[in-house]
Amino acid sequence: MAEWINSAFRVYLRQRYRQIERFMQQPHETQRLLWRQLMQYAQHTEWGKRYDYGSLRSPEDYARRVPVQDYESAKPHIQRMMHGERDVLWPGRVKWFSKSSGTTSDKSKFIPVPGVNLRQCHLMGSRDAMALFYHRRPDASMFAHSAMVMGGSWERFAPYPATMFGDVSAIMIEHLPWIARTNFFPDIATALLPDWEVKLERLAKAGLSNPDVVMIGGVPTWTVMLFRRMLEMSGKRNMLELWPRFQLYVHGGVSFSPYRSQFQDFFPSGEVEYMEVYNASEGYFSAQDTANAEDGMLLLLQNGIYYEFLPMEEWEQEYPRAIPLWEVEAGKNYALVISTNGGLWRYLPGDTIMFTSLHPYRIRVTGRTKQFVNAFGEEVMVDNTDRALAETCMATGAMVSEYTVAPVYLQGGQKGGHEWLIEFERLPADMETFNALLDSNLQKINSDYEAKRYGNIALERLMLQAVPQGTFYRWMRARGKFGGQHKVPRLANHREYVEEIKELLRESA
Repeated sequence: MAEWINSAFRVYLRQRYRQIERFMQQPHETQRLLWRQLMQYAQHTEWGKRYDYGSLRSPEDYARRVPVQDYESAKPHIQRMMHGERDVLWPGRVKWFSKSSGTTSDKSKFIPVPGVNLRQCHLMGSRDAMALFYHRRPDASMFAHSAMVMGGSWERFAPYPATMFGDVSAIMIEHLPWIARTNFFPDIATALLPDWEVKLERLAKAGLSNPDVVMIGGVPTWTVMLFRRMLEMSGKRNMLELWPRFQLYVHGGVSFSPYRSQFQDFFPSGEVEYMEVYNASEGYFSAQDTANAEDGMLLLLQNGIYYEFLPMEEWEQEYPRAIPLWEVEAGKNYALVISTNGGLWRYLPGDTIMFTSLHPYRIRVTGRTKQFVNAFGEEVMVDNTDRALAETCMATGAMVSEYTVAPVYLQGGQKGGHEWLIEFERLPADMETFNALLDSNLQKINSDYEAKRYGNIALERLMLQAVPQGTFYRWMRARGKFGGQHKVPRLANHREYVEEIKELLRESA
């Protein structure tokens, strides 16, 4: 039966891949058609009437008439939708809202997830990811064996109980078609438990009881935590001793670079693959379509999202111009701007991306618009620090669990710099060598940082402090951001996070 189901999925996914090939070959036409469909769907909503969507004739007209917005400008409309108002940003009443993890802020964001957005964006994106994997791996057997899910949780909105909100992963799990649930485990109740520490124990026990697992997906931080617990409970050396059939780890949310060596220890086999996806509360944007992670992720152009891109050099401008897909260049940083079948219009999710290829369109997530260090004109982004750290670990044999970076401001006659707090899974043989090499690698990757470091004129060499194992978990728990889709903020142009962690260390000393 299981093999029959897998064969049926293989046929379906092969057909879907042919559709993916068509939008890869006709990307601009696909996006223009999708834009027209979005305008038609939303023209009779309150928002559509305000900007007269019915009279718009081109994406260029749309860009001139509708302003780029962030969550704060969309928030009043979304709040009304959560209270049951109809036809505000999207036709009808929206019952489900995705609660953003709020990486750079303690404030949560609530993103509308109407039925069409769930089916034709989030769930379609996950199917597209599988179609890409099955095309690359004809021997894939995701639906013949077990796939483990690590979902978040959802709850009712107290002021209006007919409205539900939660992690987008939880909403997707709740609405999985029955045929897709047959090979997923653990049970839905366990997968959606809100208490992460209780869930971790149950997931670990469930994972130990099922040697048939071939796939798992989740944020690397919490997946590492799960695997460590399973190995601790079982006494096994690696995860392949527990899951001998394992084929695929699907990851996203944060860069995989700092975690790659840990996962290679978990799965010491060249047959295990790692697939990056870019799936957020706002939509399912891209998925890795080649075996080489450096190629980037294929931009999904047919799943209910019309894309624009705001050049980062215009970020500080009063009237920055976001450009359509057909005007982008490879190798430049852009802030992502989206219009979706979830009712987001020229919306900034807060991520920055770079195109690695234009034929087809592939991207790499380079950071967050609010996660960077630029206290001295160095313009360091998360992609820079992830790559520098990965290269340094490879050269020194070190292994990093988590890290965060903050500026050290000019004080008195002292120069500025960067302070790194790093939690090591495996310490380097010599910390001074690691520090110097990390600084050197960052200079090679980021020319602005190199210029500011030249002769120590503006910036001193980075300062590095190794923190005890478990520090970042304790800090995230203290912030109420433990487990699920929550991620450790890598960079900040302020010292709030670094000082909180250092205070935590002082209290436990």
